[in-house]
Amino acid sequence: MRLEHSPSPNHDARRHKVDLLVLHYTGMQSGQAALDRMRDPEAKVSAHYMVWEDGRIVQLVEDSRRAWHAGVSSWNGDDDLNSRSIGIEIVNGGHDFPLPGGALPPYPDVQIDAVISLAQTLVTRHDIPQSRVVAHSDIAPKRKIDPGEHFPWPRLAAAGIGLWPEEASGAGCVWMGGDPGGLNRQLGAIGYDISDVSAALRAFQRRFLPDAVTGLADARTLRRLAHVAEAYSGTSTSSPQA
Repeated sequence: MRLEHSPSPNHDARRHKVDLLVLHYTGMQSGQAALDRMRDPEAKVSAHYMVWEDGRIVQLVEDSRRAWHAGVSSWNGDDDLNSRSIGIEIVNGGHDFPLPGGALPPYPDVQIDAVISLAQTLVTRHDIPQSRVVAHSDIAPKRKIDPGEHFPWPRLAAAGIGLWPEEASGAGCVWMGGDPGGLNRQLGAIGYDISDVSAALRAFQRRFLPDAVTGLADARTLRRLAHVAEAYSGTSTSSPQA
């Protein structure tokens, strides 16, 4: 894996050991615009790496330093995620710069291959648990939606990057009401901040039910939530309620 180097001044000292990998899209009109912004000291934003559409990888901040990419965020009760994480920006216009007609711009195969190669290196280097490979939207559900519902999480999981339990079929064992805390517990078991449950649920759907980002706790969402929470927690989820 070859890296280009384009240093950013936007970093400071870590306060925690790295144990989190955060994936973003740039959400700008071009990769160059994103790179220029992350290298601008006035912008006060950065990431450790940026992956271009053609698979080129640029390192902006050394892994040992705290890049400024996560903002106000939390996961599994941890905060100051900039200190705990490596941030990868993936060049993609996302929701801010969709294709003509409104579709989200695809991630080219060569770009995703590069993201996988980089992520495999980082997960191994820093011993990052698979449950702590996250989207920006996962850790900041009230304000972020990247890398978007069009990001190919199953493809990464097949390469050993992040968790992707297959979607359960049939009724399954799900929380269907009668226990108002059940939904919260399952979102929390995955790692979401549940101070705004609706936002956390949308973030969950964006990651694990990308064709149904509604914020509604329908039967399919609850079934999927129970399955994913079980995979993340390693324990059985709550019993079904009629």
